[in-house]
Amino acid sequence: MKPLITGIHHITAIAGDPQKNIDFYTGILGLRLVKKTINFDAPDVYHFYFGDELGRPGTVFTTFPFKGARKGTKGTGELTYTAFSIGKDSLEFWIERLKKYGIVVSDILSRFGDKLIRFEDHDGMGIELVANDQDERPGWTYGPIPAEHSIRGFFGATLYLRSKELTENLLTRHMDYRFIAQEGDRFRFGTEGKAGDIVDILVDPNGNRGMQSAGTVHHIAFRTANTTTQLQIQEILYQNGYQVTEVKDRNYFKSIYFREPGGVLFEIATDEPGFAIDEDEAHLGELLKLPEWAEPSRKRIEEALIPVMLNPEKYD
Repeated sequence: MKPLITGIHHITAIAGDPQKNIDFYTGILGLRLVKKTINFDAPDVYHFYFGDELGRPGTVFTTFPFKGARKGTKGTGELTYTAFSIGKDSLEFWIERLKKYGIVVSDILSRFGDKLIRFEDHDGMGIELVANDQDERPGWTYGPIPAEHSIRGFFGATLYLRSKELTENLLTRHMDYRFIAQEGDRFRFGTEGKAGDIVDILVDPNGNRGMQSAGTVHHIAFRTANTTTQLQIQEILYQNGYQVTEVKDRNYFKSIYFREPGGVLFEIATDEPGFAIDEDEAHLGELLKLPEWAEPSRKRIEEALIPVMLNPEKYD
């Protein structure tokens, strides 16, 4: 039987200034802005999608930028670090590049045999770059980043929890994940154990709860093939006591949501239909795209949003 869940679909964070958000993820990290739309639940706020060339599932980091939002704090009950995958010989390139733009970078760290670096964006969002030679996905290079050093997509994510047992039960019994390894208080899970499906649980029984605002993750979405497999997962979760939402149409995928036992908001999102349904692949992210129900309010929505632009010339 094929697994219903095949890894991470996207990760969504809360951000501050919209222009700084675009500058960081496209200009410095070199991701492509594949969609500029609105938060469907808060239409006066942008929703940016950053990813590889086509915004393939497993590569897309998305943000809700709230101008003037205060910074949140990392803590238990949250996804605290999003890890992206890079080539095995790319760490020195990224250390030099990040320092060039005044970003404080950790020393090279080691975890489960992989080398990585850790840093934060301008809002305090926790980011890791994990060097590995097992990821064959082509990266998207924005401006001066050589293709061999480009970000390939997600490596994984860290859930910072006070305990792991109930979350582990959810992942391994109902979400097609399996336990892979333990390193101290960190427990690794994966569907296949490869870049793009890794979930680490970092356990701290005495950790302080996080405060969600700019610089913190709103939710993590796991990928499933289509609406048929999504409904199967919805039923499994419902039958096992999870309070799952109805299916929500996000235009580029369908979604269901629920909270895992440690407090992190989980989403199950379909791989279909993708980001090219309303823009040509060569021009993804160039125009403000609205869902059909919001089009009658386009003028008001556009007037409420802060104008933003891509600035490739700033990041040579």
